Amino acid sequence: MISKDIIDAFSDLAKDRGVDRTSLGTIVEELFMSLVHKKYGLERENFSVIANMEKGEIEIYQEKVVVEEVVDDVEEIHIDNARKIEKDLEVGDPFIEIINPEDFGRRLINTGKQFLAHAIRNIEKQSIFEYFEERLGTIVTGHVNQIQRENVFVTCENAELMLPKSEQIVNDRYRRGESLRAIVLSVSTGPEVVISRSSNNFLLKLFEMEVPEIEDEIIEVRAISRAPGERSKVVVYSSDVRVDAVGACVGMRGSRIQSIVRELNGEKIDIINFSDQPEILLTRSIAPAKPLNLLLDEDNSYALIVFDDDEIAIAIGRNGQNIRLASDVTGYTIDTIKLSDYNAQNGIIDSNSLASVKGVSEKQLSILNENKIVTKDDFKNSKDEILSIKGFGEKTYEKLLLSMKDVEVDA
Repeated sequence: MISKDIIDAFSDLAKDRGVDRTSLGTIVEELFMSLVHKKYGLERENFSVIANMEKGEIEIYQEKVVVEEVVDDVEEIHIDNARKIEKDLEVGDPFIEIINPEDFGRRLINTGKQFLAHAIRNIEKQSIFEYFEERLGTIVTGHVNQIQRENVFVTCENAELMLPKSEQIVNDRYRRGESLRAIVLSVSTGPEVVISRSSNNFLLKLFEMEVPEIEDEIIEVRAISRAPGERSKVVVYSSDVRVDAVGACVGMRGSRIQSIVRELNGEKIDIINFSDQPEILLTRSIAPAKPLNLLLDEDNSYALIVFDDDEIAIAIGRNGQNIRLASDVTGYTIDTIKLSDYNAQNGIIDSNSLASVKGVSEKQLSILNENKIVTKDDFKNSKDEILSIKGFGEKTYEKLLLSMKDVEVDA
């Protein structure tokens, strides 16, 4: 019986592809409806198909109207022909005709298999879409399958996930077959599943995996900012005074943080203890540089931070990285200024500056500054260099040195 042959053939194929019997029944019904429309026309709506997967039966029904004169034999049946089957029928009554699946030809099984394969692919795509849509924002593990210039493709749960260059860590190196962890960033129809290793959420989820206190809601991650593969700043807060937020994130002998650092290929992570006092939070966030002074405009979330001249480069960081990350996690726009520039702008003379020595003329001060001798300490430690400068002899040097001592005595 062709119906049973079709269902058996379809069942074997569906079983191999993991399609359940309910979905298979729907596919079989859609197959025969497509064959009906192909034979009789897409506009026909008087057909119905029922696939009984348990009994292995396919039933195709064609509903017609009993008439005295047939104009359309697809939708109408002559009363004489109708009464050969049901004697009590009258003109205008509905008549159900049963169509044998064999009417569609013996090549039906091969055609059906092609239709089924296409339908299964659509089911698999939908299944993949739903599976990863439920996992948006979570970490998944897959294996590198294909490496291109702009994208890396990762196999996970029989699906191919895309890791774009924009979502990669700069110093990541990939090899086919190696394991890779990333966060599900987006899922769109197709389906196209995009994963990320550079997002802030990926780092957040790694902390949640490594630090049980975060999952238990004892510790809260308040802010994260990353320069992926280079440096991150993470602000944490403990709701329990007995639990040190930074210590819990670092772990015994650094075990927890080192696990995260390894996953991120050596990315440096600054863990910052939260404070509701902006000056404290800013001071902690701008580390490793040490501020001398902070001028805050809390209403506009702005901070001007003063640093020793030799600390300013550390505060800003390479390509402005340190100050940008600190600004992100604090929510403050941060400007930095060297102490010497700040003092000059505000008419403040540093007591260690040569400018504070009355015996030093402007011309002498200018010449010494050009030779990077700007403080009293520089002057005292650079005698030989100063004596080699035109206009600075032994007597001049001793005279200026004495002026400095006089200033110190007055102080």
